[in-house]
Amino acid sequence: MTSTDTLQNAIDQDFGLIADLIRIHAIERPESLALRDSECTLTYDSLNELMDRVASALQREGLGTGDAIAICAASSVNYATVFLGALRAGVAVAPLAPGSTPESLARMQRDAQARLLFADVTTADVIGSPEGSGIPRIALDGSGIGRAFDDWLAPVGSTPDAVALAPPSPFNIIYSSGTTGEPKGIVQGHGMRWSHVKRGARYEYGPATVTLLSTPLYSNTTLVVFFPTIAFGGQVILMPKFDVTGYLRLADANRVTHTMLVPVQYQRLMASPAFDTHDLSSFQYKFSTSAPFGASLKADVLKRWPGGLVEFYGMTEGGGTCILEAHLHPDKLHTVGRPAEGSDIRLIDDAGLEVAHGGDGEVVGSSAGMMVGYHRQPEKTREAEWFAPDGKRFIRTGDVGRFDADGFLTLFDRKKDMIISGGFNIYPSDLEAVLRGHPAVADVTVVGVPSELWGETPVGYVVRREGDATDPAELLAWTNAQVGKTQRLASVQLIDELPRSAIGKVLKRELRERHGRS
Repeated sequence: MTSTDTLQNAIDQDFGLIADLIRIHAIERPESLALRDSECTLTYDSLNELMDRVASALQREGLGTGDAIAICAASSVNYATVFLGALRAGVAVAPLAPGSTPESLARMQRDAQARLLFADVTTADVIGSPEGSGIPRIALDGSGIGRAFDDWLAPVGSTPDAVALAPPSPFNIIYSSGTTGEPKGIVQGHGMRWSHVKRGARYEYGPATVTLLSTPLYSNTTLVVFFPTIAFGGQVILMPKFDVTGYLRLADANRVTHTMLVPVQYQRLMASPAFDTHDLSSFQYKFSTSAPFGASLKADVLKRWPGGLVEFYGMTEGGGTCILEAHLHPDKLHTVGRPAEGSDIRLIDDAGLEVAHGGDGEVVGSSAGMMVGYHRQPEKTREAEWFAPDGKRFIRTGDVGRFDADGFLTLFDRKKDMIISGGFNIYPSDLEAVLRGHPAVADVTVVGVPSELWGETPVGYVVRREGDATDPAELLAWTNAQVGKTQRLASVQLIDELPRSAIGKVLKRELRERHGRS
């Protein structure tokens, strides 16, 4: 049996483990490149050995199935190795955003019940002093923020104990919360990630794949491409931070075949005078998700950038995916595509009843790729679920859409108020809670407005207390000093009274329209 047959037989199984596929690559293709960053390169043989050492070290520390670790660091080979090694030990990974505030980060660590924190010098300000951390720290880069990674690893040649995992077994915990309120940890199972692997064959992942990733490893956006690349034996090049010049240089020099980018990154790349000076003919597939992707921008990418363009629409919580293969459907660029194979996507009204075909409704979805639930928050989990009359479980998206006659889904608005800025989710309620803490603020709302730079950006509308003369610039600076850098307000606008409906709901659409006229 050839190595290709061995891999295909493993992937053809209804359920399997990504860590097991890496062991197959290490045996069959030990010298093939697996991971690379600006300072380090790993072959599959070396990656497999390091995963064993990570898994053995975790088991030495008493961690096993049902336990979790946290990672808060810039994307790197060591980051990816720890993630993969934890999976081999059956330990769930909570990848945390370095842009969080220290208070938010601490809450997420506690919520995940993380037993260890892996970090690097780039997140030293966020994670705070070791004395107050409460859990042991390991420094991925050997800096002084914790025990050196190389010292923490189990000895060369260590072999971890085998673990038994099922599709619902926790794979990772992705956090969707902002700076305030109770964080929501989205528990994704091994079965959900396996469904992403099985989908990968359609997009020509294989040993010749070279995937360039400039979005962070803590983001589900990145992981839906990272894991299929590794599962099929390709090479992943990690950029710790996106920049147009560096991205184009790496893509050209390494004959990159696959990538994941959020729409604002596509916008910046296509607007660069250097774009057309690079040879990007090696690209087979480019992916996008996480934020609205304008039809005109998709058209520009199709015209000037070789290879297929695929947009995924879904939630980190899972529940179903729509896929737009834009290169095959250039007349449907205004849509997010059709439901993926195995995804049951429906529309419901405010009463929870399915709408007739051609009507508008909230998008709900069901598939093998669904979260187990919100970590330790059963009430929040129930709020996110919708059950069909036959008992089938769906996840609510909060988005309003309509299917056309060909089965393509067009989105109109979000029922939820979430703002997507540069591919990151921002919850207005989090920012509103911060602003309300200022003594000058009598009333406040935050809306997302269009931004050429970020896609969307948050703007605060504030009603000051009577007689108060606080300057909007002061309110802006005060708020942005307390939130994560991905959540900062673009501006604060003063308003005499917030527009409200007859039942007292703030009419955010009016504020967006007002901003567009200003």
